[in-house]
Amino acid sequence: MRKDIHPENYRLVAFKDMSNEDVFITKSTAEAKETITVDGVEYPLVKLEISRTSHPFYTGKTKLVDTAGRIDKFKNKYKKFSKEEKQAE
Repeated sequence: MRKDIHPENYRLVAFKDMSNEDVFITKSTAEAKETITVDGVEYPLVKLEISRTSHPFYTGKTKLVDTAGRIDKFKNKYKKFSKEEKQAE
């Protein structure tokens, strides 16, 4: 095996799912600016938008995640094609 090709900074890091506040700890080399205390131990914190506890594939539940009003923009853009609009005219 070649030497000096693997990162040296593996450490325990806390990952926090911001959609449901779930926190899990694993080894990682991910850089983090914030820290969090879990069970009296301080860990570097990496924030996630979605994880295994909130992703529909793993949970089996459909969850609507609206980022920056994308759904509203879509509805406004295609409102003129809806059946209700045509019936009102």
